[in-house]
Amino acid sequence: MISTLLVANRGEIACRIFRTCAELGIKTVAVHSDADENALHARVADTAVRLPGATPADTYLRGDLVVKAAVSAGADAVHPGYGFLSENADFARAVLDAGLVWIGPPPEAIEAMASKTRAKELMGIAPLGEVTESDLPVLVKAAAGGGGRGMRIVRRLDELSAALEGARAEAASAFGDGEVFVEPYIERGRHVEVQVLADAHGTVWPLGTRDCSLQRRHQKVIEEAPAPGLPEGLTKELYALAVRAARAVSYVGAGTVEFLVAGTEAYFLEMNTRLQVEHPVTEAVFGLDLVAEQIRVAEGHALAPEAPRPHGHAVEARLYAEDPARDWAPQTGTLHRLAVPGSVRLDTGYTDGDEIGVHYDAMLAKAVAHAPTRAEALRKLAHALEQATLHGPTTNRDLLVRSLRHEEFTAARMDTGFYDRALTTLTAPAADPYAPLAAALADAHGRSRFGGWRNVHAHPQTKRYLMAGEEHEVHYRHTREGLTADGVRVVHAGARLVVLDVDGVHRKFEVSAYGDQVHVNSTALTALPRFPDPKAQLAPGSLLAPMPGTVVRIAEGLAEGASVESGQPLMWLEAMKMQHQITAPVTGTLSELRVAVGRQVEPGALLAVVQAP
Repeated sequence: MISTLLVANRGEIACRIFRTCAELGIKTVAVHSDADENALHARVADTAVRLPGATPADTYLRGDLVVKAAVSAGADAVHPGYGFLSENADFARAVLDAGLVWIGPPPEAIEAMASKTRAKELMGIAPLGEVTESDLPVLVKAAAGGGGRGMRIVRRLDELSAALEGARAEAASAFGDGEVFVEPYIERGRHVEVQVLADAHGTVWPLGTRDCSLQRRHQKVIEEAPAPGLPEGLTKELYALAVRAARAVSYVGAGTVEFLVAGTEAYFLEMNTRLQVEHPVTEAVFGLDLVAEQIRVAEGHALAPEAPRPHGHAVEARLYAEDPARDWAPQTGTLHRLAVPGSVRLDTGYTDGDEIGVHYDAMLAKAVAHAPTRAEALRKLAHALEQATLHGPTTNRDLLVRSLRHEEFTAARMDTGFYDRALTTLTAPAADPYAPLAAALADAHGRSRFGGWRNVHAHPQTKRYLMAGEEHEVHYRHTREGLTADGVRVVHAGARLVVLDVDGVHRKFEVSAYGDQVHVNSTALTALPRFPDPKAQLAPGSLLAPMPGTVVRIAEGLAEGASVESGQPLMWLEAMKMQHQITAPVTGTLSELRVAVGRQVEPGALLAVVQAP
């Protein structure tokens, strides 16, 4: 029996595994980088061991340090979570060689399936060799890892070389393996997968299908179980292929077999030899705790001959600290408040007051709803996200709510190109027009009654806010009868709650301020200074960092005075394990280059200036 378990991971998945361990009476050990010293997963574990450094390559990808941590902390088992070392056969062997229990499949199974190229060979599928015009579009894909990293769509042959180079660099950074391959890219396909669970006694459970078609940058955003609208014959075929893949490598534990579905045809993509981020939807539908099942299988227990029967429908949405309207730019800063109604399950690695840094994935949490029908599950999750309190950096919350209510998604007509088609609509500004007024009235509450501006009751007060990228100016008056605003009757104005009478309807606004950052219900605003700073003007053609990150590459030969073309790649930033390309805004001359490779930059930092002729 396992008594103490180390999780070789961080964040949400570490916290989720610790939760199951607590229920099973198993002590827990966390590992943490220097950047994660005060992270939630390090705080909730019974014991925490430091991995010196901040980057994944120095910490969570160092299998030798993780095994050493497990031994020194007295753990007798290691769970890899997902990402990092979870599909690293050498790490699994090192754990076993140290006399520890490995919560995962045999190293040989990981080795067979961890490389997507070898997995395809095992299933009788060959990747593309030399790419020709007739093969386009194609997908460049990392052989190791997952999560959308090391992937590029190529639609023109002259883009292939840069896509291969970028994918290799991103894959090497995220997984420690720069191998990539090329396969056909199927337009308007659905991403469907089958969860499997196998024991060491020959039993393999196919635990239903999941649809993960809503993706950005090849990384899943919304997942659901079961995959809606699949013909019964296709579902049986997917089950058979998934079981075949598991048996082909004598699989033990939880794993996922992924497919691209186009019409009634299914194309094998890969087998993930680990727990998936989206495993909670399967747990909800089958009434299982997959982590508990992984532990029991690792302890040698046999599964029942038949899997439990599914019931209802579940949907999961991933909350990211990112701005979908600005090319999904990751965001950093203090997460002041995170609260989601208790009607849904919330898996998170953050709590109020935690810092969101640049070193790791941008996912804050996963919200999961389960209901008797798909329509009810979608409605339940959309409502819960809409009512959630998210104070801090920009998130994709509004995008998730709109996605769950989009007619293409509610009718189950989505595919992997959904966000390519619908992103503009889904990210259109829709902030509450009364939010700036509510923020101003809350700010006015409690000010000294003898302030100079209050001595002239008839004189309107002015406040300026930035909301949804636009500046808004509001006016109000403070009279002996209280606060008034043109066109709106103020029913109540407190520091945290404002009630306005809008056309006879009382509307409530909950206000929270953190310095210049103000949150009014689900609308985020920035209070602007009364007098703009004249020094804040930037030269035309200035390129600003869209996110915090590290400059990992500058275009070859690029220097001040060089001629550049509009759209030409100039440099690459890496943040939260993703690389972002910075291009020239116009054709002209590079008059300033303010950065070098290895430099860390904050959002809004000046990177370069391109002067138009």
